[in-house]
Amino acid sequence: MENNNLEMFCLTLEPKHIEFIKNLNYTPVGLGEQNFPKNCISDKSGESISKKNKYYGEYTFHYWFWKNSLKNLTPNRWTGFCAYRRFWTRNENTLTIKNKNDFLNYVPDEWSNYDVILGNNIYMDGWSPAKIIKHGLRFFITNPKYFLKRNQNLKLHFDSFHGYGNLEKAINLLDKEDRGDFRSFMENQNYYNQGNMFICNKKEIFENYYNTIFPWLLRCEKVFGFNEKNYGSTRIYGFLLERFISYWFNKYTKVKIWPIAFLDIKKTKEFN
Repeated sequence: MENNNLEMFCLTLEPKHIEFIKNLNYTPVGLGEQNFPKNCISDKSGESISKKNKYYGEYTFHYWFWKNSLKNLTPNRWTGFCAYRRFWTRNENTLTIKNKNDFLNYVPDEWSNYDVILGNNIYMDGWSPAKIIKHGLRFFITNPKYFLKRNQNLKLHFDSFHGYGNLEKAINLLDKEDRGDFRSFMENQNYYNQGNMFICNKKEIFENYYNTIFPWLLRCEKVFGFNEKNYGSTRIYGFLLERFISYWFNKYTKVKIWPIAFLDIKKTKEFN
């Protein structure tokens, strides 16, 4: 039995995406500095950290949602987030999106025993020789164990792409109850749930998550600042959260994994 007790916020940097998003019966959200229609939610309105979008990515809207909208959340209604290039699919067997019917637009029965929906896993092992030479040579030479696929963990990947030692600095700024467990997660896992996307049906879970991450990010800002040396440094906050979301929700909630598909809506007939 299908249940339409779902609100999906779809985040975009481009005003020209708004009509496409509306046609999916999703709620469009404008991010960043561009001007969006007045009837469209923008992370620049209300209590906002929109100016940090270059560094925080999707989480400037999560901050807006936390401060401006969460208090009005309908009890037990599923609320989710997607982005203009990544979408939840209609069911567990749909791995690609070929037409409008492939987008998620209802609450599947399979979700009834869960609190949170996370995207399918992205694996960070299986480094190619070219990737080792470009990003991780020093780590592989000093720690030959990393040449074995089974030893290639999330910590290795983060240190290689987002600055050696930055992960440990960030972990040390976490609240004590998460510090050791998140470190263990990064050292022992080789995958995370993709996309900084989730769907949840409990207000208290949203509140607990946001009350954990945003004070943590402020502490991290005092250490990392806003470094624009390269993409890996500029978006370090978003990359940290992409790993943390997998750890936190799996520790504190009952999680169901659901497919996320890539779709460039600029190339779809419906959009053009």
